[in-house]
Amino acid sequence: MIKSTAKKIYLFLIFVLLYAPIITLMVLSFNNTKTRSKWNGFTGKWYLQLFQNKDIMNALYTTLVIAFLSALIATLIGTAAALGIQAMRAKARTLLLGITNIPMLNADIVTGISLMLLFIACRFTLGFSTILLAHITFNIPYVILSVMPKLKQTSRRTYEAALDLGASPSYAFRKVVLPDIMPGIFSGFLLAFTMSLDDFVITHFTKGPGIDTLSTKIYSEVRKGIKPEMYALSTIMFLTVLILLFLVNMTPNDQKTKKAAAHAHMGNFRKFGRFFFHRFVPAVIMIVIIIGGFIYGSSSGTISGEKVVVYNWGDYIDPEVLTMFEEETGIDVVYEEYETNEIMYPKVQSEAIAYDVVCPSDYMVQRMIENDLLAEIDYNNIPNLKYIDDIYMEMSKQYDPENKYSVPYLWGTVGILYNKKMVDEPVDSWSILWDEKYTDSILMQDSVRDAFAVALKSLGYSLNSTDLDELEAAKQLLIEQKPLVQAYVIDQVRDKMIGNEAALGVIYSGEALYCQKENPDLEYVIPKEGSNLWIDALVIPKNAQNKKNAEAFINYLCRPDIAKMNFDYITYSIPNSAGRELIEDASMRESNIAFPDISQLQNCETFNFLGDENEIIYNKLWREIKSK
Repeated sequence: MIKSTAKKIYLFLIFVLLYAPIITLMVLSFNNTKTRSKWNGFTGKWYLQLFQNKDIMNALYTTLVIAFLSALIATLIGTAAALGIQAMRAKARTLLLGITNIPMLNADIVTGISLMLLFIACRFTLGFSTILLAHITFNIPYVILSVMPKLKQTSRRTYEAALDLGASPSYAFRKVVLPDIMPGIFSGFLLAFTMSLDDFVITHFTKGPGIDTLSTKIYSEVRKGIKPEMYALSTIMFLTVLILLFLVNMTPNDQKTKKAAAHAHMGNFRKFGRFFFHRFVPAVIMIVIIIGGFIYGSSSGTISGEKVVVYNWGDYIDPEVLTMFEEETGIDVVYEEYETNEIMYPKVQSEAIAYDVVCPSDYMVQRMIENDLLAEIDYNNIPNLKYIDDIYMEMSKQYDPENKYSVPYLWGTVGILYNKKMVDEPVDSWSILWDEKYTDSILMQDSVRDAFAVALKSLGYSLNSTDLDELEAAKQLLIEQKPLVQAYVIDQVRDKMIGNEAALGVIYSGEALYCQKENPDLEYVIPKEGSNLWIDALVIPKNAQNKKNAEAFINYLCRPDIAKMNFDYITYSIPNSAGRELIEDASMRESNIAFPDISQLQNCETFNFLGDENEIIYNKLWREIKSK
């Protein structure tokens, strides 16, 4: 009795651990609020918005197409390879099978980086074709692994007997060998399809701008805060798999078939079951994929053949602005997002992808100029530059001395966002981030320069310090702080602070303004020791293929009404004085967070590029901190 009860409890716990997260996700997909921290009523709007979201639906379709094509091609190549391997002598067969197994044992990240380097060396443009080639490559060994056991079970004598009876080799293969190995071929196809559908790492390294699969799209969304549409998509995917499993298990088995055959009125039961589950259902799935392809594939095509490839921070532009630009100019925008300057820089430096417009931060602009990665901007093509306030053009000379390569896009500060109900003392210093009272309730930026800026400023040093003693002291301070930190985050700080999941968080001013709108209990402060005053600027890489279109895009973003639209959407400070005047909400237009008084910025500094050697030192120290 006790043993039986223990088994039931054990089984119950397993089901809770497996399905509680899925049930939570499904519940959140019907929650009438963007934050996951509270229930705000039942709604189905996220499902409607999911199917209206062109980016997500294109990612879904791209995932299905790549999975199907790569699985099909890999199955053909893998089956042919398995036949060839089987025909070899024993030693050669053993050696080749061992080599074939290496890719399956290899880490995905090694495979992904290797394929990316190969494509770059061969001057391939990263995009749909490189993802497809990569998926075919890593799928082939799985097909060979599935087909080989069936080939070993096949009698060669039967094949030779068919030849002796006058059958041609191709006919004998189709009638004798193929039926025997078909289960292995089908299993290999399904395995390849599943592996491709689920892959992230290899896709991440081999994809180009404007191309996303579900895995890479979900990853980019998670980095900046999951949208409720993703909950809806995950729910639909789970239910679809559940229904398919149910249908497969409903396929009549031998015992049921025998019973059915015993009754005259159910004589066609087996035929109907085979037709429905083996032909009708796959046909419906294929039709849905094809129709989806026409709808979402055509909607993502170019408008006139003209395009501009933009590489920007996540959630850093009003999507409506992109649509308006395309409609007004006839230039299609191919848009890709990144999370940090350090992720962006290697991709631009490698020149594997020809971006036309990039939006790096101040110090990274300086680095790109010094390494000759940027093209000079023809300001004759940017008449709207007159709307950028002179003070920001002057500030930008700190990283672009002659204002040749960049146009200020957004600016702001880094400070502390705190919850007034959870923090009962004045917040005016970085030192509060080391208060043990707030253990596991502090959010730090997962960024080398931002994290060190906090520590260096709290010690009274410059955030551009290259003094090894000062950097070592900052490292020790961050190590001391680590047990108090709930998480190192980037854009997720927004959701956590809105949801009252933390008391204190290091955050960018624009994010703080948005958080305050969603949660009135939050307050933002620039610490008295000083902080980072940053400018993100629009630049054109030297290998840009659509420079005039890039300049047209930059000019469009400098238009006052467009700058105002971006402020309303992103809530980051705009350097566009005419755009600021268009902001209807006086509290936002005069916000001390968005547009602080100059006195609050006295101890603030702009990040400088410190040179490659110092960047290596910073990164080394950061790894030591994270590994503690």
